[in-house]
Amino acid sequence: MQTLDRDGWMTRLRSWFPDREFFMRSQGQVRFIRVSSRVQIAAAAIGGIIVLAWLAMMIAIIAVQFASTGQRSALLEREAKVTSAETRVSAYRKDIDHLAADLERRQAFIEQVVKSELGDLPAPAAGDTASERPVETAKPAARISASFPSASGLAVIEQRQLAFAEQLTRLADSRAAGAEASIRRLGLNPRLMLAKMNDRSAQGGPLLGAANDLDTRFQRLGLSLARMGALQDGLAAVPHNLPASLEYISSGFGYRRDPFTDAPAFHAGLDFRGPIGAPIYAAAKGTVSFAGIRQGYGNCLEITHGNGVVTRYAHMSAFRARIGQVVGAGDTIGAIGSSGRSTGPHLHFEVRINDQAVNPRPFLEGNQNVFAKAGGRALASRS
Repeated sequence: MQTLDRDGWMTRLRSWFPDREFFMRSQGQVRFIRVSSRVQIAAAAIGGIIVLAWLAMMIAIIAVQFASTGQRSALLEREAKVTSAETRVSAYRKDIDHLAADLERRQAFIEQVVKSELGDLPAPAAGDTASERPVETAKPAARISASFPSASGLAVIEQRQLAFAEQLTRLADSRAAGAEASIRRLGLNPRLMLAKMNDRSAQGGPLLGAANDLDTRFQRLGLSLARMGALQDGLAAVPHNLPASLEYISSGFGYRRDPFTDAPAFHAGLDFRGPIGAPIYAAAKGTVSFAGIRQGYGNCLEITHGNGVVTRYAHMSAFRARIGQVVGAGDTIGAIGSSGRSTGPHLHFEVRINDQAVNPRPFLEGNQNVFAKAGGRALASRS
């Protein structure tokens, strides 16, 4: 694009506004009036400035009117909110006793539901101060009632809720302790399961239901429930379900006479005798981490349960699960066979912790019905 200098602009303007001549006839005389380009350009500029000034003034007037309308609307909205709030406060003041009674009924319903589902909540033991708040932050109902008689009913409900939260906390702590004891009896470390609860890598999401602004007793309840949940989830992933519904175990864990060499040899699992094609079940929830052939094991499937625990199922005739599949306790994962180093159809079952074989029997006995399902005498006598 060609850029015009000052002389170029003046030439273009003169082309738009050329010199013009006008003639007027009056009383037989003719007069000529000449209007030069410069005069026309000056007149056009003055007219443009006047138009722009008028437009600017109109825009300013409209803006002022719009702002005034918005301010008035906001003022009316604030007045409406204040009126509504005052009405609600007035209604609460007039009917605070009814509100307290309604909250009392709700609290009684919650406590009844919890009692029917969980039983009696534990009472505080002698010297138990774990859930007590500092004295300076306590708000006894009697003190509030003395200062605000109209709120005495609400103060009583508040104290009742805090006591209820303490009872739930003790229940969660009790169940967490039970799960921890069960985990230790199986030779596992509960800290590994709690470490997963404290692992904050690869986490995120919107902040919903944060308890930072709640009473400290409710915050402690949330932490106790999280600890209980982590331990119970970890315990649920421990092998406890019989891998096969069979009459007896044909070989136990430990040293035995090898069926091929007759020499003493270590047996790393339990052998469940059964017909070819009989179903094999997952001993606990987990993820299938291997499905293929292993030397000596034949067709073999492994399930990773977390915390270093893996179960192994060998000599299978068929696979019913694939690598990466998430399975639950009792899900069918394969069929009994006699592949690999085997003298007849059976399931070889192992429990491995950090790749070390351990006796599966304590895990399976964690199931209340394990003896009934497996013919308990055989399970108890063959180890």
